[in-house]
Amino acid sequence: MDLFSSLPDDLLCHILSFLTTKEAALTSVLSQRWRNLFAFVPHLEFDDSVFLHQVEGKPERVRNPQSFMDFVDRVLTLQSDSPIVKFSLKCKTGVDSDHVDRWICNVLKRGVSDLDLFIDFRDLYWLPHDVGVSRTLVELRLASEFDLYWWEKDICLPMLKTLVLDSCGLCIGLFQILLSACPALEELDMTNTRWRESNVTVSSQILKELTIDLHGCGSLVILKSLSFDAPSLVYFYYCDSLAEDYPQVNFENLVEAQINLLLTQGQIEQVRALNNEMLIVDDVFPGLGNAWKLITGLRNVQELYLSPDTLEVLSRCCEAMPVFNNLKLLSIWSDMTRGWQAMPVLLRNCPHLETLMIEGLLHYVTDQCGYVCDCISREDKVRPLTSCPVKKLQIYEFGGTIRELEMIMHFLDVFRCLKEMEIYAHEGIPTLFKDPKRVELVGKMMSFYNKLWTCDVQLLVRGPL
Repeated sequence: MDLFSSLPDDLLCHILSFLTTKEAALTSVLSQRWRNLFAFVPHLEFDDSVFLHQVEGKPERVRNPQSFMDFVDRVLTLQSDSPIVKFSLKCKTGVDSDHVDRWICNVLKRGVSDLDLFIDFRDLYWLPHDVGVSRTLVELRLASEFDLYWWEKDICLPMLKTLVLDSCGLCIGLFQILLSACPALEELDMTNTRWRESNVTVSSQILKELTIDLHGCGSLVILKSLSFDAPSLVYFYYCDSLAEDYPQVNFENLVEAQINLLLTQGQIEQVRALNNEMLIVDDVFPGLGNAWKLITGLRNVQELYLSPDTLEVLSRCCEAMPVFNNLKLLSIWSDMTRGWQAMPVLLRNCPHLETLMIEGLLHYVTDQCGYVCDCISREDKVRPLTSCPVKKLQIYEFGGTIRELEMIMHFLDVFRCLKEMEIYAHEGIPTLFKDPKRVELVGKMMSFYNKLWTCDVQLLVRGPL
């Protein structure tokens, strides 16, 4: 019995929507019923690289963009004016821009709510004006060298909740116009977006998720000021060069923040010289003295993830370090060329911290990190952290060296509330404790700690053991 034939049309269309458009189109040859069903599939996905890909075991195909364009035209003609929910288009040079404009306008007229465009043309391409004035779009993703100059004239996206801009260009003054024109926007993702103005303000009362990832992007300007007024924000990812100033940072309800400041080696050296009083503040990059404003704006966060450069910059914020009363999880990504100078103050200012995650124990040694690790001998180094409330310690990229094991013993000594420790071995280590000396040292430190503080710490070792 043909079980599919007994299913209702709506359910069959739903099943077809999980296939690529090319695969779904092939089902139209099964019968007259299947041909009609395909006309009502609400999700369309076109990718010229998939359509023209090489099939194993068959002669190599000659790339023919015209065949791809003909296929898309046939599908849209077959569907006529039936409603559409999602339209995804990925195409490169060779596909005619007039065809692309016609396809986009077609689905916009049919009420598309989810539009995903990746158009990699060598020549500058401007999206149809209809995209910026759609009253049905809820999710919009634009990628690859779009220039959004046309948004400056008039833009109105009243239903838009998710906006993803990847490698797009923004003209001067456009960013705030864009936010104002999207009154329902809750998620904004900007990756490799090229700033063309030096003073930027992210202001939205309803924005909940914000991603600014300019890693690897040759920004046209260095921001003189970057302000945030987003009291409803719950997730914040920030990866960019340090702005000169952060005049306003309003994140009242922030839950998770990931901060990856991108510093040059010269800026790192300036940070260390300032810490050693070898430079005058007026002679360095202004942002080094204003980073505390950004950090202070994160004081209500519950989960905080910091990159090596960010941790180094925080050493300039020790005197102005806020108290993170809501912080439950702190994650530190370490690097052998970056220091831990800010760690003592940071941990002391997290009175309710429960989980500490450290990716890589080895770091640049300075005389200001000895309270957190035993890099430099101090008689009183244990005292400042004995009240640290950390209950769970997770260590990633563990190399199994004696030096790292000694640091773990130090953590056991200073974190008096510790109940659980997880160690994740580095992928390149075939066996973590093959050396009997390491096994003996781990056993001694666990026995010493449990006996000293009359408690029971659970040790979990994971990885290629």
